[in-house]
Amino acid sequence: MGPKKKLTPPRVVLDTNCVVSALLFSRGRLAWLRHAWQAGRFVPLVSRETVQELIRVLNYPKFKLEQADQEALLAEFLPYAETVSTSSPHTEPPALRDPDDVMFAVLAIEATADVLVSGDEDIQAARAQLNPLLVLTPAEFSAWLETRK
Repeated sequence: MGPKKKLTPPRVVLDTNCVVSALLFSRGRLAWLRHAWQAGRFVPLVSRETVQELIRVLNYPKFKLEQADQEALLAEFLPYAETVSTSSPHTEPPALRDPDDVMFAVLAIEATADVLVSGDEDIQAARAQLNPLLVLTPAEFSAWLETRK
């Protein structure tokens, strides 16, 4: 048998809750995501809208993050991400129960992402509607990523 062919890292859209959990809770259940994107196991995809949402959420008073802390957290994520323009007028946005989730589905569809990762119930409820886009929970994504080693 010849040498094992190295797979290209999958291109993945993470919803804001996944990114924030991975960044803020270094011992939390999603901390592995940060290690995985930094190790190049997958490439996170972002758009202007999803980055604006991430910045807005990191600014929530409940997190008590100073500007410098927010910038340091963004520096743990954004350099590893691929920015995708989602300005294509031909893409019909999916009708999701929560309009705030549409930006993630549009990004995944327009970027032809391999996976959309979200624990959000509204996004999970739209799996069939978003087919053929693969929509996984973080736990399902972890198992899926393991099969790609």
